[in-house]
Amino acid sequence: MTYLIIALRIVSIMALFLFLILKTGRRKLGELPVYDFLSVIVIGSVIGADIAEPDIPHLPTMFAVVLLIALQFLVSKLLINNKKIARKITFGPTVIIQKGQFIKANMKRLKYPVENVLMALREKDIFDLNEVEYAIIEGSGNISVLKKSQFLPLTPSDMKLQPGSKGLSVPLITDGQVHDDNLRQLKRDRAWLAAQLNQAGIEDFSEVFYADYSEGGSLYVSKILQTKKDDFTL
Repeated sequence: MTYLIIALRIVSIMALFLFLILKTGRRKLGELPVYDFLSVIVIGSVIGADIAEPDIPHLPTMFAVVLLIALQFLVSKLLINNKKIARKITFGPTVIIQKGQFIKANMKRLKYPVENVLMALREKDIFDLNEVEYAIIEGSGNISVLKKSQFLPLTPSDMKLQPGSKGLSVPLITDGQVHDDNLRQLKRDRAWLAAQLNQAGIEDFSEVFYADYSEGGSLYVSKILQTKKDDFTL
């Protein structure tokens, strides 16, 4: 009976939590402001205690979850409307490299050592500090970098070219299943798709693992391949 109670609590809490998250908006965990992150920790602790201790009344826990998420939602609204409060209880973007030079005071305030900066730059394929014009630590803890103009990659606009838009790629087949809704959005049908696949030597939709079509007019197709003993293992 205890295991059944735990299972029912997990299902009910997850359903409630999912509903509330979808209603209050969703963000990546790495982008959560400080208050949101603390809310996640507290909610996790409350839910964990409720699941681990079947003797604890369940309804007060659900009420606590609703209250915490509602409070988090209200604080988020307050932070959007009141920038002064937002600056006091959240981490805003902080410049740590300006015109190629480290700003030691900002790094000290953030407790962000040079080694961490170098590691973050390497993760962005920057191995030479001479390439960096500005580096900013965002509120999420990630680093944003603006390279010096001479180290920026050449773009079509630099060459006075105007390439056409590549457009968005829309899935048409996933694991042999055709996305008819997407075909209708593209004003296409299965007959057109079958003809395109026939040109690639594919006779049936079930042979396709994934296929998509870009607004630029290109079709990508990946067949279902069987694993062989001599395939690479990565």
